[in-house]
Amino acid sequence: MNILPFVISGLGIGAVYALSGVGLVVLFRATGVLNFAFGAFGAMGAHCAWQLLEWKVPLIVAILAAVVVSTAISFLYGRIFAPMLSHRDTVVRAVGTLAPALVLIAVMGVVWGELPRRLQFPTDQMFVSLFAARLTYTRIIALLLAVAMVVAITLLLSRTRLGLDMRALANDRDLSAVLGVRVLHTETAAWIITGIFSGLAGLLLADLVRLQGTFLTLLVIPAIAAAILGQLRSLWETAAAGILIGIAEAALTPIAWISPYRAAAPFIIALAAVTILGGTAKAALKDR
Repeated sequence: MNILPFVISGLGIGAVYALSGVGLVVLFRATGVLNFAFGAFGAMGAHCAWQLLEWKVPLIVAILAAVVVSTAISFLYGRIFAPMLSHRDTVVRAVGTLAPALVLIAVMGVVWGELPRRLQFPTDQMFVSLFAARLTYTRIIALLLAVAMVVAITLLLSRTRLGLDMRALANDRDLSAVLGVRVLHTETAAWIITGIFSGLAGLLLADLVRLQGTFLTLLVIPAIAAAILGQLRSLWETAAAGILIGIAEAALTPIAWISPYRAAAPFIIALAAVTILGGTAKAALKDR
């Protein structure tokens, strides 16, 4: 059984999981919020892109609009609602993000329905052959984008004042405020960054798999698994874990008795990650 072509195919999905996991970790490190609405933010942006393309709007405009919509929703929640829960327990802050997720699922259901669709990018028709498998340019772009975004965020955190403030908040929120860190400004910036990540991830997944509100909202499950495997701290470990989860999911495709259930792979990995690394994750949550 040759699973190599499926492994190569899984690189694209894995890159989306990597983007999503890194987006979650950046927000968690700065605010202590585990954003369960991440996938819903991206789903709303992807639906807007699909609608614009139906109206014959240029592709680049639709892509930019999708990222702007996802980022705007994330910004509004982070600026208006998240501060109301900022001094509550970590679990309460995480559960609070379920509210916008459920609202967005309802809105998408009313406006677009739950009929599965797909975004179509021109790069879907272009590919390179690698070990007898076709690796589309879309998947290559997803991989390169994941690496580029992790590099960009790493540089932001290490070489800018905003990054310094985010790292200070990750260590001690109250002490950072006393020392003059603009807490609300910094946390809002983190919500904007995670909104950009969600918009990009939503677009890619809507092209590589399907465009459906509930499905894209559940993108947060493998993203959380990747984040936990990265101990909710390391961006590069989170990105690597996301790619490996995507590969593992794709590698199950040729196994006949497992293939119908391979979509459950991220959920199982998430459960295993929580079980095995539960102590580390719990420590990270307590630090918040």
